[in-house]
Amino acid sequence: MAGTKFYGSQVGGRSVTPHSYTGSPLELLRHDILSAFSFYKLLPNIILPLNPCRSGELCELYPSAANLWAMFLHLLLFCMQLPFILSVPFWLLFPLWMVVVGVAGFAVVNHAICFLLNGSRGRFVNEPKYAQLKEEHRHEQWIFMNGVAVGKHWMQSNINRLALTFGRPVLGVHNKTSGVIFDVLQCLIQRNFNYATMDIRDGYKIVKSKLYNPNFTKVIFILHSQGGIEGGMILDWLLQELPQDLLSKLEIYTFGNAANHFNNPHLHLLSQAAALKNPRRATLTRTRTRIEGQWQEQEQESHHRPNPGHGNKHVDMHADVDADTDTDINKTHLTNTHNQHSTYTTSTPQGKTIHHIEHYAHTSDFVARWGVLHFITSPPHSPTAPRFMGRVFEHAGANGGHQFCMHYLDTMFPLQKCEDGREGVGGSGFEGCVDGVGDGGKGDADGFMGEEVEWWGRGAGREGLESSSLSAAGSFSYKGDREAVGINEMSPVTPSSTMDALRGEFENERGLGRRPSIRNGGSPRKDAVDAGIARMATI
Repeated sequence: MAGTKFYGSQVGGRSVTPHSYTGSPLELLRHDILSAFSFYKLLPNIILPLNPCRSGELCELYPSAANLWAMFLHLLLFCMQLPFILSVPFWLLFPLWMVVVGVAGFAVVNHAICFLLNGSRGRFVNEPKYAQLKEEHRHEQWIFMNGVAVGKHWMQSNINRLALTFGRPVLGVHNKTSGVIFDVLQCLIQRNFNYATMDIRDGYKIVKSKLYNPNFTKVIFILHSQGGIEGGMILDWLLQELPQDLLSKLEIYTFGNAANHFNNPHLHLLSQAAALKNPRRATLTRTRTRIEGQWQEQEQESHHRPNPGHGNKHVDMHADVDADTDTDINKTHLTNTHNQHSTYTTSTPQGKTIHHIEHYAHTSDFVARWGVLHFITSPPHSPTAPRFMGRVFEHAGANGGHQFCMHYLDTMFPLQKCEDGREGVGGSGFEGCVDGVGDGGKGDADGFMGEEVEWWGRGAGREGLESSSLSAAGSFSYKGDREAVGINEMSPVTPSSTMDALRGEFENERGLGRRPSIRNGGSPRKDAVDAGIARMATI
């Protein structure tokens, strides 16, 4: 039955999970193997359904010459690698020199076939015919990292599809394939042993350089499948090193995410404590830094967003949080050798480092069930729930496979076919994305974005409905003397009211506002940014 389940982002806290990615690698590996076997019935959905290929040759398994060649090479690698793996226990029966020669010969042939699939490039850009840089998009940088079994042709198709859909140039960081079997082994090593391959290191350098570039005010990072593992590791490194104001430029959207964790900590302990105490309400974190003489004083304030059902009145969180959350530590004094005086003020919704992290997963997608859906669906009331941060949308549609173009993008962003024999954008036969984001080009009311949403994962340890929607908006909307307006979560929640809330249809002076779509190169109106949308705040 079609529909979408929504899970608010996990909040975080001081507890350490039993399946933490910092735990024993061998124990994590054992858990991964056992959990994969529990989803074995979904394995065919990695490639199924094969039809309809709504994006034509841009779909991975469309029977074009280039796609068939890639599929043939993958079949050849599979037929080589499976016997090779199964033969390992029998190596002890042969002399050492025979084993060395056999392994070396296999490695040479395997590498040669992989080179035919991958080519020599590590970075790709979309073909200019699909999208060129416009003046109004110069402040944006779109980056894509692919998943398992993607060679140079499928990588090019993926970023061409993104460029055609959104009318923006896309930079691709190529996670080169070594064949399906070896790619899966690489996923296990990356996920459980926290090993960074060269494409992860290259991706980190790229994302970091774009965030430091003052010409970019928005960096959109799109991840698919194994790219979710690699992007999560890149995010860990960014959180360790980059200033928080640079990270506020970053937005992350994942599809069929295979990772076992995704981090997005609160900027301040006080805002985390507020979210843990009452996840139903959003918080506004404000930081003031005053440098004077030899001392730097940092004060943190966190306020509940007023609940319309309980009066519009702010609550001082310094006196309204649990004692065991260490919120009495709300001032720090640091020595400063510069004799200067300045004040800086910043505020972020929910106090999160990165405003937009959203995960999209199909219920019948084996990789998503083994990854994001496995770790996000732990009981939200449990103090040992895995830390997989970001808002999750689980879609149970009929086209719920794993491939990026033919399953995810074709479901969420179907293309508009040309009529009257026109060639369309770049000769693709498509005019761009349909006006309504939906399934099969039927428009918003009948498609993915128009589906009713069932709100799952309520309770302590997760963001509530209002805070999740406001986090998507990227900022709060106020009227009058800091009097906030939003969703009354005390009212009964029905699928239709939840859908309205998740669309970000907040009441304001101008009535109901929704952030305009940026498909096909469009840009949001300046006065509509605060209205936000719940799903895909940028996309």
